[in-house]
Amino acid sequence: MKVEVERQPGSVSKLQIELPPEEVEKEWDAIANSFARFAKIPGYRPGKAPRAVIDKRFRKEIQDELTKKLVSKSYHEAVEQEHLRVASLTNIEDIQFGEDKSMRFRATVVIAPEFELPDYKKIPVQLPDTKVSDAEIEEALERLREQSADFVDVPGRGLQMGDFAVLDFEGSMDSKPISEIAPQASKNLQGGKKFWLHLAADNFLPKFCEQLVGQKPGETRLAIVEFPADFPVKELAGKKADYAVTVREVKEKVLPPIDDALAAKLAPGKTLVDLRQLLEHDIEHAKEHDVERAKESQIMKYLHERIQFELPPALLQNETRRALAELVQRNRERGVTDEMLKEKERELIDGAAGVAAHRLKTNFILHRIVERENIEVAKEDVDLRIRQEAARYDISPEKMRKELQQKDVLDDVAEQILLGKTLDFLKANVSIEPAQESTVKEQKS
Repeated sequence: MKVEVERQPGSVSKLQIELPPEEVEKEWDAIANSFARFAKIPGYRPGKAPRAVIDKRFRKEIQDELTKKLVSKSYHEAVEQEHLRVASLTNIEDIQFGEDKSMRFRATVVIAPEFELPDYKKIPVQLPDTKVSDAEIEEALERLREQSADFVDVPGRGLQMGDFAVLDFEGSMDSKPISEIAPQASKNLQGGKKFWLHLAADNFLPKFCEQLVGQKPGETRLAIVEFPADFPVKELAGKKADYAVTVREVKEKVLPPIDDALAAKLAPGKTLVDLRQLLEHDIEHAKEHDVERAKESQIMKYLHERIQFELPPALLQNETRRALAELVQRNRERGVTDEMLKEKERELIDGAAGVAAHRLKTNFILHRIVERENIEVAKEDVDLRIRQEAARYDISPEKMRKELQQKDVLDDVAEQILLGKTLDFLKANVSIEPAQESTVKEQKS
């Protein structure tokens, strides 16, 4: 096989690949003979048509089959032959068949950057303490107590700071509803029915809670809100709005005592002693996850600081688009409007570019370690991941595999497993150093 490599700017290379006639002819004959066995051609019995007739009649079909069979195979052989580190196959084009049965085509690829790996074994890391303190258990217990609180009606008095109010309210500006002035704004800015509000300083809208103190159920008040000049909803920024507020209910938050009854409610059949043990186990488990994340973070920081190279522009552009789409989706799920996203477009693009660059560089580094350490993904690894994902979504492994195949993401699954295995290898070979005193203090605070 003849391969010519033309290197171009931006880490792009064009491969001109030519297969020898004898290799192409061998495959051509096999495909043509298959057609000959089943072809129905007027004037000939099935399987008896001359090869010349078959070649002429089914030339395009034979070439199509030949292309499917040989292009992918010969492309990978060409990459291996030329010792190319291909990061991405951009295009295969200009497929031609010669009269001598030779075959040639052109492949455009993005080449992975060249760089030297530092010593990646025994990377020094400082890890957080996994010991669980009594104070952490009590904090967790207090959070559960808060979640089990009751909200009881408070008759005969008006609202006080610290209470919970159930409100109907509607906002307006210059006698026009805020829903008309700022239709893209959050519904809670426009108004609401049976809206629960905790009366606390700086909660909800500016100075809103303070204006409701003393208000009783059934009463209606006018609360005036001055929006700051930098308020994200530009129609309201720097302006005053009126809110007609009717109190439906006044409620107090009542915390249950920390005892066996609370434990039994939170974990049926368990005592308070049992509950504290469960919480200790959960906190310990969470801290073990923190240790793994700390390892990964410090490993990648170490490698990123010691390895420098230019990222291929085409790949960076594609990865930035993907990161931007993810960022926009996360913001939409948090309730950020498209108008607000448009205002922060430059900031979002810059953020996505940073994420994309870090992600790409990480992948190049890890793949180079994969190559050095001969780390591989076995079929059993993929099968296990599919079973895990199937269990997570409560479907059969067969259905999960079919869905992944339909979405054409099985290769992505294998890639995730490969990078995960590489990180596991690096984590298993770190050098754990004692945490500095300042780091210990930060972790405790």
